[in-house]
Amino acid sequence: MHSKPAYLQFDADRKSVQLDPHQPEFVCNPYDAYAFLHAQGPAFFWENYGFWCLIDHDGVNRALRDRRLGRQQPDGRKPDPASRTHLAHFDAVEANSMLELEPPVHTRLRKLVNRAFVSRQVERLRPRVEALCHELITGFERDGEAELLATYATPIPLVIITEMLGVPGEMGPQLVEWSHRMVAMYMHGSDEKTQRRADAAARDFSAFIRAYAVKRRASPGDDLLSLLISAKEDGEQLSEDELASSAILLLNAGHEATVHQLGNAISTILAQGGDPRRFFASEAETAATVEECLRYDPPLHMFTRYAYETVEVTAGLTLKPGETLGLMLGAANSDPRAFDHPRNFRPGRGDQKNVSFGAGIHFCIGAPLARLEMQVGLKVLFERLPPLALKAPPTYGDTYHFHGLERLDCRWHTGS
Repeated sequence: MHSKPAYLQFDADRKSVQLDPHQPEFVCNPYDAYAFLHAQGPAFFWENYGFWCLIDHDGVNRALRDRRLGRQQPDGRKPDPASRTHLAHFDAVEANSMLELEPPVHTRLRKLVNRAFVSRQVERLRPRVEALCHELITGFERDGEAELLATYATPIPLVIITEMLGVPGEMGPQLVEWSHRMVAMYMHGSDEKTQRRADAAARDFSAFIRAYAVKRRASPGDDLLSLLISAKEDGEQLSEDELASSAILLLNAGHEATVHQLGNAISTILAQGGDPRRFFASEAETAATVEECLRYDPPLHMFTRYAYETVEVTAGLTLKPGETLGLMLGAANSDPRAFDHPRNFRPGRGDQKNVSFGAGIHFCIGAPLARLEMQVGLKVLFERLPPLALKAPPTYGDTYHFHGLERLDCRWHTGS
């Protein structure tokens, strides 16, 4: 039986939890709380958020695929626009994001975007990703130390997604800033300052995409933005609003989660000790290592759904229409009923079935690209710098339900 962390209060009769997601111990290691909660049952009511959460792997996997649950807010749950005038630009982007929509609109948008992210298209990027990784390492190798989140984990997915979309590479730092400001909206308890910064970012990001789309219409290329402009599905094209929202979603999602997954994975592998190259001795072992990194310490720990009808999500827990359900991806990946010794890092485990990319119609469209970037990025890093070691303990950001590092300071011997 796992002991209850001191920062967590649990009411066994009501299955309710008081747990501040900003609590430093939880930010650094949510898995102790998950282990305790797994022993209590498959679901709990998280008082701090005000909704029920599923934590068992089978239940989360089922709920992700259940069409009675969805991302699009029911009419009765939509906030009064008059109370959100300071979020008008942010809400406009969200209103046309496929991540927040359900069929039939979601189906149309996804079909238009999906062709660029199928595995065979993504695989063609492998040589470019490999060359980029070597280029980045060459840039800092002689220093003998680096903060790898900024110098390695961030530029890999950022450069690749900007090149795919065909937007100027020099815009990279600005795109990262806009993305960080928008993503901050999804954290627990965002204040008005955070909201206004997110709205300004959405305004400027959208204006940039719209202006750049004008250039691409005049001079189309073989990039994704040109493809989105010209793409048709059953005679329909993306509207201007849909184009801006889709490009912003792809740029944000195309680097934000992968940055943190790369950082978490590097930290995880270093924590295993020994020669890290043993995890990347073949293509199969590399792929297995990446899957275990995705399961062991993923960057996205909660995704919410709304109930569209009365639905029993697990035995004894029935949601009413309009109620919110939290799907705890990080906890599901550490469910002892689904994984043998879940907090042991075991690449190639026979029970590998992580839900880090979701499931169902909202399964992450960029999963093939993220997997490729991780396979190449980790293999090249540890082959080039096998003496890599932590210079200081990794520090996680106070950004739950994202779980990622703020810094990853490493060092190695240069041989000089």
